[in-house]
Amino acid sequence: MRPRPLFRLILLALACVLPSARMAHAQATAVAIVVHPSAPVRGLSMDQLRRIFLAEQQFWPDGTRITLLVRAPQAPERSVVLARVYRMDEEQYRQYWVAKMFRAEVASGPQVVFNARMAQELVAEIRGAITFVPAAEVAPDARVLRVDGKLPGDAGYPL
Repeated sequence: MRPRPLFRLILLALACVLPSARMAHAQATAVAIVVHPSAPVRGLSMDQLRRIFLAEQQFWPDGTRITLLVRAPQAPERSVVLARVYRMDEEQYRQYWVAKMFRAEVASGPQVVFNARMAQELVAEIRGAITFVPAAEVAPDARVLRVDGKLPGDAGYPL
């Protein structure tokens, strides 16, 4: 049985649309890095951000301990951060933190937050805290860091 021409046309159209839908989803989940208002930095390079989220750097330049607040699995912004900052998938991420705690390099893993509002409320309360939220959900009073000199919405913003 041969595929009908209309069926082929539909398949071709889907093949063209799906990649652009994935790109639109990635743009819709742009991620902002938010810190406590007293954090002694205005921006970070991607390398510095990665070192912080991997707990290779555990203190801010002023000596304040960094507290990582990370969204729960299934959050679209978590997927962005895992891919672009951690360069890991969920399983690698879990194994990384288990090993880090087993080697006593950290007392505990990142604190899990369940939504963007909770992340921003906690980051505002916990001195030294850093988190990530969808750029579209950043609170007006949030302290957003530049990443590689750019803010969410700027051309070339890496998250």
